Amino acid sequence: MKHLSDDLLIESYFKAVELKLNPEFIELIEREIHRRSLGHKIKLSS
Repeated sequence: MKHLSDDLLIESYFKAVELKLNPEFIELIEREIHRRSLGHKIKLSS
């Protein structure tokens, strides 16, 4: 996940949620989003 751009990471998160993918996978994406201090992007858009 470290190789994904911030925009692609956020887009991947929303797609994973939309497709109801494995919650553990979504949690992995969320952890990376918070590691990059991008949590505000998923809170504003959700």
